[in-house]
Amino acid sequence: MATKSAADVFIRKGVDEKTAERLVEAGYTFTKVARASDKVKRDLEKLLGEKKLKQLFGAVKAKERGPKTKKEKPLPKPVLKKKEIESKISPPTPMEVRLQKILDSSHRHLPQAVVAEIASRIEGVDIPTKLLEKMIDLTCERFQTHSVDPNESVGIVAAQSIGEPGTQMTMRTFHYAGVAEMNVTLGLPRLIEIVDARRVPSTPIMEIHLEESAQDDLEKVREIASNIERTNLIDIADVETDIGNMEVVVKLDKKKMERKSITPEEVLRKLNKAKGLKNLAEMRESNIVIKCDEPSYKKLQRISEDTKLSPIKGVEGIQRAVIRKVQGHYVVYTEGSNLQKVLEIAHVDKKGTSTNSIMEIFEVLGIEAARNAIINEASRTLEEQGLTVDIRHIMLVSDLMTNDGDVKAIGRHGISGRKSSVLARAAFEITSTHLLRAGITGEVDTLEGVVENIIVGQPVTVGTGAVNLVWSPPAQKKEGD
Repeated sequence: MATKSAADVFIRKGVDEKTAERLVEAGYTFTKVARASDKVKRDLEKLLGEKKLKQLFGAVKAKERGPKTKKEKPLPKPVLKKKEIESKISPPTPMEVRLQKILDSSHRHLPQAVVAEIASRIEGVDIPTKLLEKMIDLTCERFQTHSVDPNESVGIVAAQSIGEPGTQMTMRTFHYAGVAEMNVTLGLPRLIEIVDARRVPSTPIMEIHLEESAQDDLEKVREIASNIERTNLIDIADVETDIGNMEVVVKLDKKKMERKSITPEEVLRKLNKAKGLKNLAEMRESNIVIKCDEPSYKKLQRISEDTKLSPIKGVEGIQRAVIRKVQGHYVVYTEGSNLQKVLEIAHVDKKGTSTNSIMEIFEVLGIEAARNAIINEASRTLEEQGLTVDIRHIMLVSDLMTNDGDVKAIGRHGISGRKSSVLARAAFEITSTHLLRAGITGEVDTLEGVVENIIVGQPVTVGTGAVNLVWSPPAQKKEGD
């Protein structure tokens, strides 16, 4: 009975009765055939023949079934709690609200920064509404006068406004303002450094302001300056090489050590931690002796050089620190720059301390600080030469250099080399390379900028060239009209 029911399953699926009986007699069930492995298929082929096997599998519709998978339990739904995000913008003051209402009532607009600036200057003064309205009228008029016209070629105007005074700049290195002992690059070389986004300026300098608790105490200021200034062993000791005993003798200068507030124990500890001298130094009477652990004159010479250049105190990268009194307070000026390490030193005013290295400011404080640094450095460089350039031109340059979150140079490795127009890139530098690369890759120039339109002899798409005038002639009068 069981055999007949097993054969019926095959017959219901469309297998002929004779083949079904043979399969059941050979011990095959429908499930076994449906899930047949390669070995089972070969056995079936021997039993039935190739033609019958195809008919069988056509009827059975055998499918390869994957292993059974357990149904995963659905994850519990996350419970979301509403959390208020802290606002970085301070709420508007009563005066700002009052000024904004006057603007809204007259359907005019001023940027929030301008409204905040006016409010901060007149906060606390009782001014009647009529006078406020008059102030707003004048401000809007001035703002309208200073705003840029549509299709104004601001880039070209900025380039001319900075480039023309640049031809009048001197190319010398001057003493730093208020510090006669330090030289700093000024004039045209400094301006080129800024717009080239140089990683390290030719004369890096820091201006370190101190907190109120320390800025008037000369002893404390001297201590901070000595902690900042880099001191190598050769600055506080004489280093001699004793070839007979295969050792290096360090004769410490007590006066120099007192001036730098360094003890012999501190020197010994630093030497034992220094690269190439680990655990080789020992104290002998008032001198420090560094033994050579190999009978090699070359190794002894290398130990002698490493000893001389071993850092004992101070911040890496700062060669000199000079103290000057500015507006009644002591300020530390340094030759060399390391903003990150200096800001970690106690009693250093983090808000007032600055460096002339823009890339360091970018790495430590971020892109907004770097943008402000470019504006400040370029403005100061031009002002020192007695040249007046509208700050908006400098702001445009700094915005262009920093608008994508990184400090880019204005040159073929930066902004000029990344222009979308092939002709604009070719007009700047390495013309043949740009044109060849554009030809190979099949670039298309849409002639939207100024430079590329001048090259092909078309009107530029700025100012009057940005609009098209259409004249419609009047219809001619017919006879009898």
